[in-house]
Amino acid sequence: QVHLVESGGGLVQAGGSLRLSCAASGSVFSTKDMGWYRQAPGKRREFVARISAGGSTIYDYSVKGRFTISRDNAKNTVYLKMNSLKSEDTAVYYCNAITNLWPWGQGTQVTVSA
Repeated sequence: QVHLVESGGGLVQAGGSLRLSCAASGSVFSTKDMGWYRQAPGKRREFVARISAGGSTIYDYSVKGRFTISRDNAKNTVYLKMNSLKSEDTAVYYCNAITNLWPWGQGTQVTVSA
């Protein structure tokens, strides 16, 4: 069973930056395409960004140019660097595999104040 642990969230002013981390247990991490997702209050969980096992990236249009996803397979960790944060980025952020999802972690809260 793979466990996902997200961290790095917090309260930041609009225009600020945060770097999220997601650590995965288990030995299959390096072979999986990984993604970041977020869920705002009262809304469905939505896709934010993904990175393939080989390092190719795709972003939702709402974060493209502001967020950067990366991974360190030696540490079984995927990152999300978030710049130029906006109030609409406020949400709980989660990571998971793109296919054959693992159990969701607890997420990390990101709150952007105007």
